[in-house]
Amino acid sequence: MTKLKFLNQPPRFLFFTGKGGVGKTSLACATAITLADAGHQVLLVSTDPASNVGQVFGITIGNQVTAITAVPRLAALEIDPQAAAQAYRDRIVGPVRGVLPDTVVKGIEEQLSGACTTEIAAFDEFTALLTDSALTADYDHIIFDTAPTGHTIRLLQLPGAWSDFLAEGKGDASCLGPLAGLEKQRAQYKAAVDALADSERSRLILVARAQQATLREVARTHEELTAIGLTKQFLVINGMLPQAETSRDPLAAAIFQREQKALAAMPEVLSQLPCDQIVLKPFNLVGLTALRKLLIDASPDEGGKEFTHTAIPFPSLSSLTDEIAKDGCGLIMLMGKGGVGKTTLAAAIAVNLAHRGLPVHLTTSDPAAHLSETLSGAMANLAVDRIDPHMETERYRQRVLQTKGAHLDAKGRALLEEDLRSPCTEEIAVFQAFSRIIREAGKKFVVMDTAPTGHTLLLLDATGAYHREVIKQMDPSIVHYSTPMMQLQNPKQTKILLVTLAETTPVLEAANLQADLRRAGIEPWAWIINNSVAATTVHSPLLCQRANNELVEIETVSSIHAQHYAVVPLLKEEPVGVRKLLELSGSN
Repeated sequence: MTKLKFLNQPPRFLFFTGKGGVGKTSLACATAITLADAGHQVLLVSTDPASNVGQVFGITIGNQVTAITAVPRLAALEIDPQAAAQAYRDRIVGPVRGVLPDTVVKGIEEQLSGACTTEIAAFDEFTALLTDSALTADYDHIIFDTAPTGHTIRLLQLPGAWSDFLAEGKGDASCLGPLAGLEKQRAQYKAAVDALADSERSRLILVARAQQATLREVARTHEELTAIGLTKQFLVINGMLPQAETSRDPLAAAIFQREQKALAAMPEVLSQLPCDQIVLKPFNLVGLTALRKLLIDASPDEGGKEFTHTAIPFPSLSSLTDEIAKDGCGLIMLMGKGGVGKTTLAAAIAVNLAHRGLPVHLTTSDPAAHLSETLSGAMANLAVDRIDPHMETERYRQRVLQTKGAHLDAKGRALLEEDLRSPCTEEIAVFQAFSRIIREAGKKFVVMDTAPTGHTLLLLDATGAYHREVIKQMDPSIVHYSTPMMQLQNPKQTKILLVTLAETTPVLEAANLQADLRRAGIEPWAWIINNSVAATTVHSPLLCQRANNELVEIETVSSIHAQHYAVVPLLKEEPVGVRKLLELSGSN
């Protein structure tokens, strides 16, 4: 087998977790193949809404156990969280439809429309996989691409007092509705949570890249999971550039040094975990041949051959900022999965616009963003702040406790406080702050670095819910009105920039995000392909191969997905500080 620590005497359940773009799916797939090749019966399960397990294997999988015929002893299953949530809602609402008044039924459906319902319903779907059901009795190992969040597990650990609280009708905050369906299966859920916390049966693999921001976020995940009893954790640092690639290539040498610096500054809680490093591969991780090579460190012997890839002149970020500046004001939102560089690009665009003498407000709703570190200074015409999720959530919590919680007894208030610690509460609070900022965009540029894709879509869903409520309550005689969603749907007021990398998975996820936005009546204005090797000159054999691989993805974006696009080269130094951000965005 392999010498990797996380695969040493693997237990029955293996969970891969980490922020977007770090390689969870590839590692989960490669691990599944490794165990199957070693003679074990393996089931690979994805609970990621943007799952691309099927694409990685080159087959259609979907919400049923499907044999991977090219790999004996391996089967896969993709759980669709949205379909699971709908089935969950139907199970709760079905018995009361036609019995209770329509207004009450609609109220229940509204309660069950949020993120927490989707989260709990997905866990409901794979609970059976954790409790030795007949479905999984034939498998030695079950590998999960994406672990349940700490919030989901905490909800499932809540005391039985919830049932009394629900029965008495005292609660109507964000998670009480979703929890209504849990009582009948409480014993099964308890068994599932116990399995997660049992180090003899379960192992969590935290996947990261050698980047300081990514490692800080993984440290937060580690602490959250440890606090609820999931202590058996391993760390995998993925995509490390081999030192052998640095000898003839200044860019490769700079990247190597940057990664080593990030590892040296790793949070203390992570440095204590068993850790593996997976080297960066020159090929896309799609197909069995590539996946079988992922967990092997050996690099091909190039026999001293010289390599050079010369930078290709793609459309630049400055071409997009020139177009944006013509409007004089408006909302600019950068969206995409985690780890693609939205914060840096948002800062670069804002600095470019401010440099032209235009008033700019740069903000973020991403709790992991570090705008002040990226700017590393101030400049004229530029105001910088962030929507602090913790501050906004605490403000919202206090308001709810002072109103809805004022008449509850001690037990009811304690349960309400637990409910208000949910991600749903944070989404509502952040949305209120987001709505305040949108109004500014009629007078100045508001550049918004949003949270990773899942959170952003929830934020937009909240915007849509607000929009529908306004329309429903609107006096028909009022002709002129505007809601945040209407502004997002108006291309004259809002430009959505989708940020991605020139790699298969990030492009696929950005395309899925674009489809979701279009369903909401929002048309993305442009795509930005960040950190491109093809847009720079390199001599490292590995980077030259990666540059060639990127060309297919860049062609896909430019010819199929994007109305406008720009390609930002991979840089020797991180673009930190106003001067470097101006260079990145094309300002002199």
